Amino acid sequence: MDEMRYVPLTAENFGPHSLDKFIRRQHVKECWRRVDGVLVLRPVEYIEDWTLEERRDAAAQVLGAVEGGGAAFGAFSGGETAGFAALAGGRLGSRGQYADLALFYVSEPCRGRGIGGRLFRLACSAAREMGAEKLYISAHSAREVMAAYWALGCVEAEEIDPRHAAAEPCDVQLEFRL
Repeated sequence: MDEMRYVPLTAENFGPHSLDKFIRRQHVKECWRRVDGVLVLRPVEYIEDWTLEERRDAAAQVLGAVEGGGAAFGAFSGGETAGFAALAGGRLGSRGQYADLALFYVSEPCRGRGIGGRLFRLACSAAREMGAEKLYISAHSAREVMAAYWALGCVEAEEIDPRHAAAEPCDVQLEFRL
């Protein structure tokens, strides 16, 4: 694989077709679920994958985040998007303490190489520059996804954003202190 390049994403270097070859695929076997107020690992098996339409929708969301006052970063190798992270514009929380990590993905063949960690640190730096105290993450509850977030130092959110919780009721609401 070519050398990885990490860059802030803009409408000049990222467009509606930038994720056309991105591989979101994940074979989920176990997910964390809240039972009597406690997170427990449960067998839940399915394949998560994005259609071309969903990849283009994600690209539009990245561009929308940048245009809406947020920030986005991409990891590129050989001209292809290996991963991306986007902070939505605006803030969450009772005091506006959270920056919203709205999108954060690494393409399946590129996982396990530290790309996500680098993108996460770039997003954290941008969130600090935006004046946030913490990142807010509505995280997919798959075992592997949660393990990655916990390894980065994320913990359960002190405040739950009702919009995120309603939109993805199986997600685990996390935060990361900046």
